[in-house]
Amino acid sequence: MLLLPGAPDGQCTAVTRALSAASALCRVEPVGRWFEAFIKRRSRNVSASFQELEEKKELSEESEDEELQLEEFPMLKTLDPKDWKNQDHYAVLGLGHVRYRATQKQIKAAHKAMVLKHHPDKRKAAGEPIAEGENDYFTCITKAYEMLSDPVKRRAFNSIDPTFDNSVPSKSEAKDSFFEVFSPVFERNSRWSSKKNVPKLGDMHSSFEDVDAFYSFWYNFDSWREFSYLDEEEKEKAECRDERRWIEKQNRAARAQRKKEEMNRIRTLVDNAYSCDPRIKKFKEEEKAKKEAEKKAKMEAKRKEQEAKEKQRQAELEAARLAKEKEEEEVRQQALLAKKEKEIQKKAIKKERQKLRTSCKIEEVNEQIRKEKEEDEARMRQASKSTEKSTGGGGGGGKNWSEDDLQLLIKAVNLFPAGTNSRWEVIANYMNLHSTSGTKRTAKDVIGKAKSLQKLDPHQKDDINKKAFDKFKKEHGVVPQSDSAAPSERFEGPCTDSTPWTTEEQKLLEQALKTYPVNTPERWEKIAAAVPGRSKKDCMKRYKELVEMVKAKKAAQEQVMNAAKARK
Repeated sequence: MLLLPGAPDGQCTAVTRALSAASALCRVEPVGRWFEAFIKRRSRNVSASFQELEEKKELSEESEDEELQLEEFPMLKTLDPKDWKNQDHYAVLGLGHVRYRATQKQIKAAHKAMVLKHHPDKRKAAGEPIAEGENDYFTCITKAYEMLSDPVKRRAFNSIDPTFDNSVPSKSEAKDSFFEVFSPVFERNSRWSSKKNVPKLGDMHSSFEDVDAFYSFWYNFDSWREFSYLDEEEKEKAECRDERRWIEKQNRAARAQRKKEEMNRIRTLVDNAYSCDPRIKKFKEEEKAKKEAEKKAKMEAKRKEQEAKEKQRQAELEAARLAKEKEEEEVRQQALLAKKEKEIQKKAIKKERQKLRTSCKIEEVNEQIRKEKEEDEARMRQASKSTEKSTGGGGGGGKNWSEDDLQLLIKAVNLFPAGTNSRWEVIANYMNLHSTSGTKRTAKDVIGKAKSLQKLDPHQKDDINKKAFDKFKKEHGVVPQSDSAAPSERFEGPCTDSTPWTTEEQKLLEQALKTYPVNTPERWEKIAAAVPGRSKKDCMKRYKELVEMVKAKKAAQEQVMNAAKARK
């Protein structure tokens, strides 16, 4: 129960209304500077308020200021005020031992102390000679305070801190003491990081994740270091806008070059450390061992799988072998049954033959066979005589055909194959033109004789063709044979080559004749090379045949045209 305090002396207590029930307040979240204080308290496990933390910070800074001891710079009085840019501003103010860790209050206090000690009026009162104007070394103190009191200018000077060690250890230096050599170097260069909480190098017991995070951070290192303090020209001294732009351009190029060199230095540092880090070697060996183990396990699993497959295959082969043996056994049994049945049938046929031989007379059978042979021979002689009569008596028109005319007819049929326009008229005119007998043949005579030649006995046809070929070979040396004519129309005439020209070879020859004209050097060698399987002599003979065939066709067709015009 909630108890209220009692009334003071001389007063009374009165209740105006009943108290309401207690209610829970909603959760309040800190924001702004209170949120910052909350985070600091949580990280430090304290419950102090933001104001208390600020007060503690100020007290600590004041105590530091009180305890700060300035270091006297021995070369202060020898500094050239005109060369103030090359001086160490921290050393001038006596903060050489604190440097970039000095606070603004410390810088201010140091400057105040230096003014009280080195001001020209103080020294003049003490009887010390003073240089005129800005030639006194006190100007260096003023410039130092001007640079360090401005955060931008101080940052630029800190970037080129003359006391900073930019050296990078080589691989040979860290051969036996890697952590002792590289740990202070990374600690020293961490001051240039734009990101806070720079990871440490660690030790030999660091985990793979920590080492990987460390090298990932440094390989992607973001440096705030800039080199504007080293600008050779100051744009404020420019007389016009164009000159100022030119100075800015030159300064930007110089800064970019120095920035590039700085990043190369950091990259070299990280590369040297990574190549010498014994943990990397250990991790690689562990990874290699892990991969080897995985590979070995896979190979073992694969081997077991192959063994299982091989066993299954052997089982299948064994089952197939047994099935095949069973099938062969069944086939063998069926073959034995068939053989037995066949032997039974042979025995039955043998018995029947014996019965037939005893029942028939052998002499009568032989006589009958002899008579049949004589009749066949008589019929063959009669057919041979009729063929000789048809050959010698002429094919049509009652005109006799000599052996030369028959050979000339065979040649004309070969020269003008089926499909030639007015073929039989052309063949008749060709025979009339070349015949030595003086007998004029018509298309009807030629057709009739050609049909009678087709009915000849094959042996007689071969004799006629052979005689025609021998005569033509003596006169011309070549008898062309057209591929388009049927065998019955050519009377199977001989060809000069052992193998006839195919349609494809004919096309290749015609194309080669067009490709290599008459004035081409070594023309026939090139043409023979374009027609596979044919020599130079074959190509020349075929060309002569084609030329003779074309000439004969033209002459025969002209005679047909002239005869047609004469009839009109």
